Amino acid sequence: MTNVSLVTTFFLMGLPHAPALDIPLFGIFLVIYVLTVVGNLLTLLVIKVDSHLHTPMYYFLTNLSFIDMWFSTVTVPKMLMTLVSPGGRAISFHSCVAQLYSFHFLGSTECFLYTVMSYDRYLAISHPLRYASMMRGRTCALLATSTWLSGSLHSAVQTTLTFHLPYCGPSQIQHYFCDAPPILKLACADTSMNEMVIFVNIGVIASGCFLLIVLSYVSITCSILKIHTSEGRHRAFQTCASHCIVVLCFFVPCVLIYLRPGSRDAVDGVVAVFYTVLTPLLNPVVYTLRNKEVKKALWKLIDIVTCSRSK
Repeated sequence: MTNVSLVTTFFLMGLPHAPALDIPLFGIFLVIYVLTVVGNLLTLLVIKVDSHLHTPMYYFLTNLSFIDMWFSTVTVPKMLMTLVSPGGRAISFHSCVAQLYSFHFLGSTECFLYTVMSYDRYLAISHPLRYASMMRGRTCALLATSTWLSGSLHSAVQTTLTFHLPYCGPSQIQHYFCDAPPILKLACADTSMNEMVIFVNIGVIASGCFLLIVLSYVSITCSILKIHTSEGRHRAFQTCASHCIVVLCFFVPCVLIYLRPGSRDAVDGVVAVFYTVLTPLLNPVVYTLRNKEVKKALWKLIDIVTCSRSK
């Protein structure tokens, strides 16, 4: 079936809220977005300039920070426009396609990356003597590249299934960005097969990645319990705690949005805010404030900048 869409422009209805909250919400989301971009850029800069952080774990963290920065950028600026300008709700058909593809591309890549990061922690804690030889630079590059390629393929499937259908009106998307569930409601054709394939596609990937992550951390926990010193166990648990936090914050909202029967616009909007706006901010906060090495490198960078300015 070819795309015979008659709709050239969609209208994003945004988050359900009282009109009086437009300006306060705009201010809150703008501050969060700026902090997200600055926080992730700072993480990238700190890891780049400090040679002590040139390890596999921080290599994958740079990928995560880069993804989070753009993941937020794909959705938040357009959401801000819908809050302050009635004309800001409009989004062209092709821009909607691009937004949906970019959103699922970055989101699924992050999903695969969390799995790779859990595997990295598993090798570091369970096989410390062989870790350096198993996670060489080329291996890390191949693993990171595979996450990006897999994310691109997954997103291509999602986007094709969504926009292969005809759209002849209405054109109001009950969301603040273009995502598959609210867009499929506007299709002028039976969407049951598309919804089923998308459900299975996301379900298999999310469930598979989460299962691999759980298995990795079960093995890690068993290895940690074998450590004789309490200090060693504490350091090992602390190393993995931040990863567990961001994994839960990423997967739980995704399950609520994509893997539950039915769709509730108000609930979906609130949950989507969590993983499109708050989670990208949470990652640099968690990895920085809970990580002594990153904090030490950050203070070192601040000292360098301060000294250079004083001269």
